[in-house]
Amino acid sequence: MRINNLKVSMLLICLIFIQYIAIAQTISRDQMLLYTPLWEGERFEDGRPKVSDEILERMKLVTHEEAWAVMKNEGFQHQYEEDWLSIHPEQVLVGRAYTALFMPGRPDVYQSTLDKGHEEGRIKGQNSWPVDELQAGDVYVADQFGAHKDGPTIGDNLANAIYANSGNGIVYNGAIRDIEGLKELPEFTSFVRSYHPSHHNPSHGQNTTLIGMNVPINLGSVMVVPGDVILGKEGGVSVIPAHLAEKVVKTSEIVRLRDMFGHQRLREKKYTAGQIDTRWSDEIEKDFSQWLEANVDELPVPPEQIQEILENRTW
Repeated sequence: MRINNLKVSMLLICLIFIQYIAIAQTISRDQMLLYTPLWEGERFEDGRPKVSDEILERMKLVTHEEAWAVMKNEGFQHQYEEDWLSIHPEQVLVGRAYTALFMPGRPDVYQSTLDKGHEEGRIKGQNSWPVDELQAGDVYVADQFGAHKDGPTIGDNLANAIYANSGNGIVYNGAIRDIEGLKELPEFTSFVRSYHPSHHNPSHGQNTTLIGMNVPINLGSVMVVPGDVILGKEGGVSVIPAHLAEKVVKTSEIVRLRDMFGHQRLREKKYTAGQIDTRWSDEIEKDFSQWLEANVDELPVPPEQIQEILENRTW
């Protein structure tokens, strides 16, 4: 009797697990709040942090070094991933992460997930479901466990849908196909692991199975939480927690302005390299403040931000 009861209990646990998998396509708003406790700004309806379009636009001038320094100082030491194949490598990818989690194909889980998705009104194959949820300014970030041959779930058709919904490219931990077609999209700046001409076989989940959408995922050495800001350039991807995005941008702008000022004064031979490369004297700090005021409308930083910098300075 004890053995039978144990079997029944295990069966019930398995049934609950399978049902959970079948519906575990998204997380609740409460869970999203749990995963993003330090974000105090606007959110999407599902709870995902909504970093402003203004910050996203200013983020395009941030370097990986600047983002890295801010995040490391805040205790976030695993926010950069490298060794990507880039599409349009001369461009910059910036946007809010919308995530998808794939696992190797498993027919039972695939079918239960597919059936539940269709019951909820989702159409076609699982690889299109996250794409249907993208909004303007999103970056589709997918963990496809580095799948290569018979792994690509993104080709030129799905790429066009991604671009139409988000106006952005992708960060994709797997292989893509139709790379020539993807390159024809002028703003489809993307970072992928590899290219392969094959494609995944959606029949019975033979190659891949979608497990989660809009959930925390693993991207190599980085955890990506929905709403994180993606900064892709120079072959690397920085994943910036939403609550640090504004600080990263503002810190970058201060560094940029100080570099511009220092380089100009060096060319003018007003100061020596030794004076600029070390802690600035009160005289140089005052000169910098005056330079900001005199050039406020010509500098590559919003005037209101320069005014904020000036207000917080003591020189």
